[in-house]
Amino acid sequence: MAEEGSYTFSPDHQGGYPRAKQEQYSLYLRKLHQDFIDSWNEKSESNAKLSDFERYKVLGTGAFGVVYLVKHATTGKYYAMKALEKEKIVKLKQIEHSFYEKKILCGLNFPFVVYMKYYFKDNVYVYFVLPFIVGGEMFTHLRKMGKFEETSSKFYGAQVVLALEYLHSCELVYRDLKPENILIDRTGYIKITDFGFCKLIRGRTWTLCGTPEYLAPEIILSKGYGMSVDWWSLGILLFEMTAGHPPFFASDPMRIYEKIVAGKYRCPGHFTTELKDLIGHTLQVDVTRRYGVLKDGVLDFKNHKWFKEVDWDNLLNSRIRPPFIPKVKSPGDTGNFDQFEEEKLKESPVNLFEEEFIDF
Repeated sequence: MAEEGSYTFSPDHQGGYPRAKQEQYSLYLRKLHQDFIDSWNEKSESNAKLSDFERYKVLGTGAFGVVYLVKHATTGKYYAMKALEKEKIVKLKQIEHSFYEKKILCGLNFPFVVYMKYYFKDNVYVYFVLPFIVGGEMFTHLRKMGKFEETSSKFYGAQVVLALEYLHSCELVYRDLKPENILIDRTGYIKITDFGFCKLIRGRTWTLCGTPEYLAPEIILSKGYGMSVDWWSLGILLFEMTAGHPPFFASDPMRIYEKIVAGKYRCPGHFTTELKDLIGHTLQVDVTRRYGVLKDGVLDFKNHKWFKEVDWDNLLNSRIRPPFIPKVKSPGDTGNFDQFEEEKLKESPVNLFEEEFIDF
């Protein structure tokens, strides 16, 4: 593993992101938002079938199904194929969620988030086929190393800032930021994945969802919330990457919630003053004082002194040397993923839940 690249950031970079530049960038985001809305409103047809893919290994399992490494029979390209069992989706009342996730993934188009390449269904499953991100989960690398150096946390954190800014400009609240949902691609840059909790909102929403350690106080207090919850979880992520553990933790979720709502945590001694300051402004229980939702919006992050060496335009265009490049032997190498038992796909002569998934 290439440790902290001394070239990750340019020391002579002046830092900050001028307001005029931000206004220009906002025009670009507005265009991406329009593209997303066009895709959202489009009635799209499924564009593949199971026999188009050769299945190799299980990359992960979840409440609704299995993720396989597959290879497209014609192009020879590798993908991650998520097979979601219709019966489980119906049982757990997630039909609307799965439709939502499909529509969101089909419309996403940004360097630091995954997107949908193909989708289709059969008698038992609905399938999402996404790019295979060969470096595996950030969580795996974080667990292996214990914690990241601040330059690494900064490199990944800055990409998350840009990804959240993009999602929010598309009126999407993500709601599931955590190291398990951040993949590292072969170049060392990140891709945010798993859009199961992501929602298109205009105004507020009230659903209680997410991972206990990452939940914002306003979710726990059923206050109704908007994009602010993603900025809170960014604060948790910056802390966890650099400390090796989240700021609020306990064995019992209720105890975690009490700590979050109280907003009391302690930064490890090795955190720089700048990082402590940034986390302090982000883990603000009072939403009206939290970075990301104040009058300067995302500029509070882009112009914060902790991020001062980041050249945001170079980062967006992947022109900064990553602190670490995953070891990859071949395009279909699964060495950066945990090992899972093989799982056979179920079959059925009858089209199950045909009515419920008629429009999928």
